[in-house]
Amino acid sequence: MAKDTLSRSLHDVGLAAWFGGTLANAVALNPAAAQADTASGTGRVANTGWNKWTPVNAAAIGAHLVGSVGELVGNRSRLAGQSGVGSMAIAKTGLTVVALAVTGYSRLLGRKVAQEESVPALAGTEPASSTPGDVATAQKRLSTLQWAIPLLTGALIVVSSFAGEQQRAGEVKKGVLSRFTS
Repeated sequence: MAKDTLSRSLHDVGLAAWFGGTLANAVALNPAAAQADTASGTGRVANTGWNKWTPVNAAAIGAHLVGSVGELVGNRSRLAGQSGVGSMAIAKTGLTVVALAVTGYSRLLGRKVAQEESVPALAGTEPASSTPGDVATAQKRLSTLQWAIPLLTGALIVVSSFAGEQQRAGEVKKGVLSRFTS
């Protein structure tokens, strides 16, 4: 079996940044924006932070996806020969697709909020009474989604840990034998 250090690194570092960055922004940036002197200042701080994070997040997601494909290619023989690896890969792919969809939808909502750079807000995802209606709706949706993304990417980390356990020599042996005995 060849070493896939580059693929694993891209997969893991990309996923770590995707998870950690979105969690940090939900935990720290959005609430911290409320410390601005004015409601429009709150919106400006939150929008600036998220706009600076977006290209980094896109690069992290790209690295994760490239690494994921590399891992699939590097493990193709295990996918075919070891019981349980294929179903894990399908589950992981499905979870990745959902995380990508939620992240993409969040970005669309975030763009709506950021169209007006200094949109009035009480916090990053909490509209003020003077926030325009469509922006307030987007902020309310983002209030939930800011937690959904770390939840989904955290689940990907757990599934990735499980996938790593499947690569232990004893697990490979059991999985290959199971494939032949069932």
